[in-house]
Formats: sequence, C-alpha cells, structure tokens
Amino acid sequence: MGLVANIRRDMRFAKGLRRLLKRIKPIDLDSPDLVCDDWEEAVDKFPDHVAIQDDRVALTYRELDAMANRFGHWAQSRRLKRGDTIALVMLNRAEYIAAWMGFSKVGVATALINTNLTGHALAHCLSISNASQVVTDVESWRKVEEARPFAGRNLMLWVLGLADADEADERRGLDKPVRGGSSVRPARSVRSGLTNRDTALYIYTSGTTGMPKAAKVTHARARTYIRAFAGATAATDKDVTFNVLPLYHSTGGLVGIGPALLNGGKLVLRKRFSASNFWPDVKASGATLFVYIGELCRYLVNCPENPDERAHKLRLAFGNGLRPDVWADFQTRFAVPEILEFYGSTEGNVSLFNFDGKPGAIGRAPGFLKKQINFRLVRFDIDSEEPVRGPDGLCQPVRAGEVGEAIGRIGDDTRHAFTGYADKTASEKKILRDVFVRGDRWFRTGDLMKQDSEGYVYFIDRIGDTYRWKGENVSTAEVEQRLADAPGVREVIAYGVPVPGHDGKAGMAALVIDGRFGARAFADWVDQELPVYARPAFLRIIKSADTTGTFKYRKMDLVADGFDPARVDGPIYVRGGKSGYTKLSDAARQAILGGETRL
Repeated sequence: MGLVANIRRDMRFAKGLRRLLKRIKPIDLDSPDLVCDDWEEAVDKFPDHVAIQDDRVALTYRELDAMANRFGHWAQSRRLKRGDTIALVMLNRAEYIAAWMGFSKVGVATALINTNLTGHALAHCLSISNASQVVTDVESWRKVEEARPFAGRNLMLWVLGLADADEADERRGLDKPVRGGSSVRPARSVRSGLTNRDTALYIYTSGTTGMPKAAKVTHARARTYIRAFAGATAATDKDVTFNVLPLYHSTGGLVGIGPALLNGGKLVLRKRFSASNFWPDVKASGATLFVYIGELCRYLVNCPENPDERAHKLRLAFGNGLRPDVWADFQTRFAVPEILEFYGSTEGNVSLFNFDGKPGAIGRAPGFLKKQINFRLVRFDIDSEEPVRGPDGLCQPVRAGEVGEAIGRIGDDTRHAFTGYADKTASEKKILRDVFVRGDRWFRTGDLMKQDSEGYVYFIDRIGDTYRWKGENVSTAEVEQRLADAPGVREVIAYGVPVPGHDGKAGMAALVIDGRFGARAFADWVDQELPVYARPAFLRIIKSADTTGTFKYRKMDLVADGFDPARVDGPIYVRGGKSGYTKLSDAARQAILGGETRL
C-alpha cells in the first residue's frame, strides 16, 4: 500500500473513531444522566419524526415516549421500586423498547429473556434475574406459563394482546392497565440517587456452553452501545435502520437501535428474520442502514437470487461476525457500498471497529492509537486453556501474526469498566490478574485472535472450540469456513472429540447435506482445502443444525455425542477407505477405542 493510500486509510479510521468517542465522551460513571435521559433528549429534539415502524404500527418519537411513560407508571402501580427487576419475554415490536425504556424511567431494571427458551432453561433465566413480574406477549406467554413451576420463585405473569385472544384472562391482560396509565413523564426525582453504575438491563449470554449467564448491563454500558453506533454509523435523522435481529440480544437491542433512536431517524423492526422477504422488505421500507450478525449474511448469500436484492437504498451494513469467506460475496452480490464490522461482547470491555471496511478483519487497533483502544493480545496455551506466563509470573504479549487471547484492562471509567454477571463466581472467572504488572486486572474475552503489522485484528476461534491434534492447534472456525463451500454441504459445524490413547482431540464435523452425501467429492475437497492435521477424522450427517436465537451453533451436545452410533441419529463416517470417508461400523469403532486402529 502506498504512502498516500496509507495516510487516507489512517485518516478514515481516525475520523470514524473520533465520531464514536465524541458520542460516548459525556458518559460519566457517577453521573445521574441515564439511558432514558438520552432517549428523552432525542424525543424533545425530534418529537414528530417517525421513531419505530413494526409489523403493526408506526409511532412518532412523542408517541413512543408516551407509551414508555405508561409502562413506567404501570411498574410503579405494581409497587415496584428502584433496583427491582421485571423480566421481558416478547418478540420484536414497538412495545418492547417502550417497556424497558419506561421501566428505566422509574429506576426498574429489565431482564431481556430469549424467546426461544423453554422449560428449565427459561425458568433458570427468570430465576437468576430476581424478577417478580414477567411481561410477555400472546406468542410467548404459554412457554412462560409452562416454565413457571421450575423457577423456584413466585412470578406474576402479564400478557400484551390477551384482550384480543380467545383465551383472554383479564387478570393477566396488560393492554388495559398500560393504556389507562398516564402518558406524562415520570418525575426525574423517582430515579434520584441512581447513577450510570446502576443496572439498566440484564442481557443473557447465548448458552452455547451450558445455561445462559445474565450479564449486568449498567446504564453506562447501555448508553455506550447506543451512543457509540449513533456516532460510528454517521447516521442522521434521514436514515432508516432495518433491524430483524432479536431485541433481547445486545446487537439487535442496543447496537441496532442507536443509529435511529438517538439521531431522529426511523427504526424498522421485524419480529424475525425471513430470508425470502428480506430484500423486498428492505426495498419497500427505504432502509439506508441494516444491522447484521454474520450468520444472517451467510444465509442471504446462500439464497436463490431475488429481483429486489440490488434495488435497495442501503448505504451501510453494520454488525459483527461476518466471516471472511462470506464478506466479498455479500458485498458484491447485494451492492452494499460500505460494511462496518465490529467486535464486542455484552459483558466485556473490549471493543474493536473496522472503519476501513477491510474484508475479514473484525477491527483495527493501530499502533498510533494504542492508548485509545482497550485491547491487548497475550500468549495462550490451548491445552491448559490459560494464558502463558513467563519466569516472572506475568503474561506475555504476542508478536504480529501470532495467535493470542484478547483481553481488556479493567479500570474505573466507562471504557474500562467490567460489570460482570448476576453470578459473582461467573464474573470472577473472567478476570485475569497480575498480567503485565503486579496487581493489575484484565477482562478475559475467551476469544483467540491475531493482529497483523498494520493493526488489523482477525478472529480465530472461541477458547474451548479450538483444539489440539497431531501437535497442532486447529481452529474450528477456520475448518467451518473452508468446508462451507464443499460440494453438497449446506451447513457445517466443526469440533474436537476425545479419543482414548490419542493426545489432544480428533476433528469431527456435523454436516447438513443437500441430497445424498458424496463421500469421495467431500474427501477431495477436504484434502484440497485443509492441512492434514485439520482434516476431520469423523463426520456425522444431521438433518438440521441446532442454533441459539442469535444463530450460534450449540456444539456442546454434539461434543457429548462424540462418535458413538448409539447416541447419534444418522450415519457416522470415519476417514479412510477408497472413498476417503467410510461408514463407521461397530467393529471399526471398537478397534479405535481399543487402540488397534490409530487415527
């Protein structure tokens, strides 16, 4: 890259970062200005602009604020007070944002619960939030009703839309109580004493490795997410943001609302993602911004051509998890001018932004801005799943191109804060001590990355997903990327499974296949795309991939099944034979388990 191009790139990055930092600068941990104050400021500035358009209604800023005020007054009528929590189990709709924003106006926190959960997992999330009241909708209330007996606490259930349902139960209907409440803003004195250190929301981890954990989202953190993207996207009151991501997740519920709702723009909400309706809907809505998670982009790239897929007004797609192998296809095929990829987690203090649009990079931390960006990589041992420490007992920074765990310094300001989970033990596990100097504390992201000499950062894998085989570290994310385009493969999930008598873990892949599985063609593709140590030793064919509500694969169950035919519904293949992969017979499995056959 030439000198002039380098300067232009660095200026573009610095400009984007400056926009972002300018918006989050006013946030002070001890300030009484909360997330609802930011919202009210936008309402007063843009009262008659359309704020939200969902599947049923379009509401102006003034109307959405009035709805939020009614929710706040309703919470007070239930004798809920500062520091209490209400659980929200609801599909995307205008009332979702109005409810939690209204509750924040009276100092009540909201636990945003995944609408895909059922039974014990749902009960667990309701229980750890310490909520006494659950607000839900007609689509979700039965799941909550069935989970209530497992929650171990008394939960009062309130349902929006029950008045229109066949099974109306006036005692639990929420429409009339909310509609009948005052639309006047609750007095600020109601929340006096609260600061940005107090909890606004609980947002749950996806539960890919066990039960979901409730991350405490303080007012400072909620404001940071919303304000950061209001600035990073350079959105104005003319922009229309298209959002099909679930509002219970930080990308959909905070990142995806800031560009519209703090800048006077319009937020177009849909209940869920529909691949076939996506482009016609984007076109019809006049959307200029679209918030994504990477798997959603992959779904769109794998869809048949749609006549509307290039007939839109999008200027920017922003989000996280866009895989390198999907990026170029997505941007070129759908004519999306700019992509803003970022890295962050609900509970963490490490954030990275790719303002340059460099394909495949999750962000950039150039040397000249090292002090402004809370991000370091330390050497990591795959076997112990712990950072490597030197003779002095301190952690070791990685060199350019070397893989390490991403960490962020924990300090007492907005950008360095780590508020943790509702569970203190879970919080403690994320803290790394005595890292570069004795007594310092850093947040462990649990993510492996590498950084090039220009400061671009690339995601490698989640800790626990990366495994060691034949003395080499295997990134499941990389295996999935390489095999996603194999002949006949619709979806691939890669993971490691323990095999008696072998060091490390053998590679295994679960495949969703179009039609009949062609072992020879797949084996040829594997040999062409992957080094020997990364080639899956075992395959299993599955009908569909089990994912969380945010499209993350649930690998834990697959790992537990291993290569045991008794636990697996469908064929298992082992590497070897004339066709490259052959069906695993019971005799062949016993030979592997007994050490007679080496992999």
